[in-house]
Amino acid sequence: MKILFASQAIDGHFNPMTGVAVCLKERGHEVAWYTGPVFSQKLRELDVPLMPFKRAIEHRADNLFELYPERAKLKGPRAIGFDGEKIFASNVSNFFEDIRELEQDFSFDVAVVDSSMFVHRLVAHLMGKPLVNFVAIPNMESDPQVPPLFFGFKPPRNAVERSVQAAAGVLSDKVILRPAGLSYRRQLAVYGQNVPKRGRLTDEPYKTSKAVIQTGPEALDFPRRNRNPAVHYVGALLPCRLPGTPAQASGDEAQVADPWPQYPRTLLVTQGTVDNVDQDKLIVPALEAVKDMDALVIVATGGRGTEALKSRYPQPNIVVRDFVDFENVLDFTDVFITNGGFGGVQLSLSKGVPMVVSGINEGKSDVNARVEYAGVGISLKTERPRPSRIAKAVREILSDPAWRARAGNMRDQFAAGDPAAVAAGVVEKAAGLRAE
Repeated sequence: MKILFASQAIDGHFNPMTGVAVCLKERGHEVAWYTGPVFSQKLRELDVPLMPFKRAIEHRADNLFELYPERAKLKGPRAIGFDGEKIFASNVSNFFEDIRELEQDFSFDVAVVDSSMFVHRLVAHLMGKPLVNFVAIPNMESDPQVPPLFFGFKPPRNAVERSVQAAAGVLSDKVILRPAGLSYRRQLAVYGQNVPKRGRLTDEPYKTSKAVIQTGPEALDFPRRNRNPAVHYVGALLPCRLPGTPAQASGDEAQVADPWPQYPRTLLVTQGTVDNVDQDKLIVPALEAVKDMDALVIVATGGRGTEALKSRYPQPNIVVRDFVDFENVLDFTDVFITNGGFGGVQLSLSKGVPMVVSGINEGKSDVNARVEYAGVGISLKTERPRPSRIAKAVREILSDPAWRARAGNMRDQFAAGDPAAVAAGVVEKAAGLRAE
């Protein structure tokens, strides 16, 4: 069977899909990948052919401000609305034309498509291909019990909260998502595809796909009134690391040399891979908060400002690196301080490590609300937390073993099966190769 993977050229969307692609290759299927040239080296390592973007704009973690300088001045709902239109909705017809053209050389039987590409309806309806929606972020399908997107709400507990969230939902649907929704509808109308008037843009991949691979366990989602039978929660789909391949070679993380300084506690700090230019948002406040604690503090900068940060914080308990091997370091970490990228959250919970999370943009507020709702971390609900708030949250987690216990329970759920194998089975079933 020929399987086409398609993803944005963004690490957090591409990396979780790699393990599934490798698993399907090992099962004897032929796999190719439509994405940006930035991942050409990674795909060579995985022995998966790259079918690069031609018409589509390659939106990467490191070029967004270059492509859209005005983005740096936007905050809150305006920033979210801008990203929705420019980074995600604007490329839909380009993605489709690329995929329709590459099908001449790679006549795929089923497509596994990143949910944020929003090309699902066109591929399924106009090409007649079985399509599996791959969701590398929290479940964004609307539901009466699930709070509106982008505000970081947890499920309402009373009438006042329900009223506030209802108003926010109108703002989310009618204002924040409006530019992206209009762009999407205009592009699909060219192909004679009518989108239901009451449909929300973020629901489209769920409603037009034969199956949905949802990363993370169901316990990390909010309770839902309507369970979509097409959605399969498969667990933590972490980046594939081939045997014997060092982290640096894959471009993900670099191994920090041992031996590690010995301290009674270990704290891990990161500001993610996209919004890590301004370290005053989280990295610097976090270091100010914990620099005098009796703890080893490991900081991953993502390759920005590392040497300056080392000079600013020369304390022997602080280790600053461009990258660290998160999977290794989290084995002995007590608290993970992060802006709330979904991949990092899943990796932390797969190791049973509770978190202090602080981030709003790029959908992180909704990730962090789920972390707090599950009782596995403390959300500071801001882009720029004060050092005192970070210190208080870290001390609370370190002093109360219940945080570690709940994260440990989540770890057990992550360890219950092989996520890549489960996801591969979803793809095979969607293609008609498996009954279950």
